[in-house]
Amino acid sequence: MESVRWLLAAAGVEFEEVFLETREHYLKLRDGGYLLFDQVPLVEMDGLKLVQTKAILNYIAGKYNLLGEDLKERAQIDMYAEGTMDLMGLVLCYPFSSPEQKEKQLAAFIEKAVTRYLPVYEKALEHHKQEFLVGNRLSFADIQLLEAILMLEERKADILAPFPQLQAFKARISSIPTIKKFLEPGSQRKPIADDAYVAVVLKASQRTTFHHTG
Repeated sequence: MESVRWLLAAAGVEFEEVFLETREHYLKLRDGGYLLFDQVPLVEMDGLKLVQTKAILNYIAGKYNLLGEDLKERAQIDMYAEGTMDLMGLVLCYPFSSPEQKEKQLAAFIEKAVTRYLPVYEKALEHHKQEFLVGNRLSFADIQLLEAILMLEERKADILAPFPQLQAFKARISSIPTIKKFLEPGSQRKPIADDAYVAVVLKASQRTTFHHTG
């Protein structure tokens, strides 16, 4: 759900959140016909009940002009965004790994980040020679890349040391007023998952495929 918060905040959209903390709350939504595939997150917007994270993100990005100027730009934005989703997926899975696997998992996703993912964005920014990844205006890809960078830095503070273009990109995008506001204390941004969050997810899901309570 955090990527949805990021996108809404960057677009300057105010939103209200309802959290699932019990299995009963989830079952009430499911049995009430709110969840198309019996999964959350769920976003109610413009008279729609939107599920599936990618569909939610694409709808919001399209509504607020964050998908580029034409089909070619959208394809580029989608590719970059899919890459950051893959990267963030590695980070998000880490808190759910067993204690004996955590050190190995951390090393694995850091290694993938610095050898497979971050170099792609570094090269794209260097080649494009613009403030943004695609075109000449903010897009969904920029917002999601900043989110991924901050997630990685919470696990390895100096991860951007070899990437000067990404360092400058982080500073630029973080200074956009709506994003700057979202990064300030007291916003609806959520902290990185900890053991307490993991416990809530496992309790609410009862170890099913229901993984998005925050």
